[in-house]
Amino acid sequence: METTSRSAEEIEASTEKLLRDLKAVVRDGEELLKAGARDLGERGAAAKERLAAALEVAKDTQRKLQERAISSARATDQVIREHPYHSVGVAFGIGMLLGLLARRR
Repeated sequence: METTSRSAEEIEASTEKLLRDLKAVVRDGEELLKAGARDLGERGAAAKERLAAALEVAKDTQRKLQERAISSARATDQVIREHPYHSVGVAFGIGMLLGLLARRR
């Protein structure tokens, strides 16, 4: 039976990838807006406005995700600093469990 929970490292890696992808989308959208601004008709202008609104939402989402990631990292750091021996014990226990599970397969 597989567990659906993900480790903190996996969550952090996927969050970082999401932030990189979101930055790329925003950057590409801004370049598209700049490049297409000259040759827009009435329908193009409406599309440009929708794209600009979507870019603003994407920028806001990116900012919120980045703030949440930084906040989570700081909270984790604080817990580890307040309880270093507990943290080492938990990490050791998780490592032992993962080692046992990996050995069984």
